Amino acid sequence: MTVADDLRPFLDLIQSTRSPIADTTPESLRATYSALGLPGGVEMAVVEDRAIPGPDGDDLPVRVYRPSADAERPPVVVYLHGGGWTIGDLDTHDEPCRALAAGTGAVVAAVGYRLAPEHPFPAAVDDAYTAVCYVSEHADDLGVDASRLVVAGDSAGGNLSAVVSLMARDRSGPAIAFQFLIYPAVDFDLTSGRWTSLEENATGYFLHLETMRWFADHYGGADRLVAEPYAAPIRAADHSGLPPAHVIVAGYDPLRDEGLAYAEILREAGVPVTVANHEQQIHGYWHFVPHLESSRRAREADVGVLAAAIDALPVV
Repeated sequence: MTVADDLRPFLDLIQSTRSPIADTTPESLRATYSALGLPGGVEMAVVEDRAIPGPDGDDLPVRVYRPSADAERPPVVVYLHGGGWTIGDLDTHDEPCRALAAGTGAVVAAVGYRLAPEHPFPAAVDDAYTAVCYVSEHADDLGVDASRLVVAGDSAGGNLSAVVSLMARDRSGPAIAFQFLIYPAVDFDLTSGRWTSLEENATGYFLHLETMRWFADHYGGADRLVAEPYAAPIRAADHSGLPPAHVIVAGYDPLRDEGLAYAEILREAGVPVTVANHEQQIHGYWHFVPHLESSRRAREADVGVLAAAIDALPVV
């Protein structure tokens, strides 16, 4: 099976304009990523920017999307954005968060966690866990149902969602009802050949293996991170007792195989897991929806799965 037809011109354009990652700084890549900001987005009843106490004593930005002003105690999704722990922010992921809120009826609380290399591992992890704790503890103020708290994220954000789920289990809270992992990075083994998709999709499909290594270097170094379960959640000694999960992968993504393996590890540990493999998509397709029909269909299917999973959660 080949990559979706409407992705090919996009990939050709990206390939013709990209600069060697070795010549790129975090600041310049952040600017490029921000310039790709998605147009528009679904109208919300309320969008509110908040500043909550961060683990380092500084404010941690959180953007709250409320799709309906009439919903009483809706579920809540804490969303952790992608970008290799180095780029991305609340604005780069504004459109997907609006789509997620509209498609599920949940309040979405997006987290602007600290970025590497200025703030390497475990800063992003600490921020993500702090935000989830805040949402759970301030559910009344937010007007949400903490018993239906979901963690979700794409790529690096999928990693953080998986890690926060481990941390919440290990620290006896807060209670997380579901984890929604969108093409997550769950390992830092980038050299051994353990993951076939790293080599199959190393170049030409938006996320390159050399870029993954660049992100890892800035986040703390792959050699160190691969031994840290709160960086590489697939390396945790025990995966039992974690929240039910939906793991999403793309066929032409270097991260495909580790995502599929993580789903299987969760399943073997007794965690209820479902998997979606969008075989013709690439890493990052959630961002291409305004322009590409195949990506729109894939993301709509993903959001539908989360909507059904949330609907099935018991109201306490």
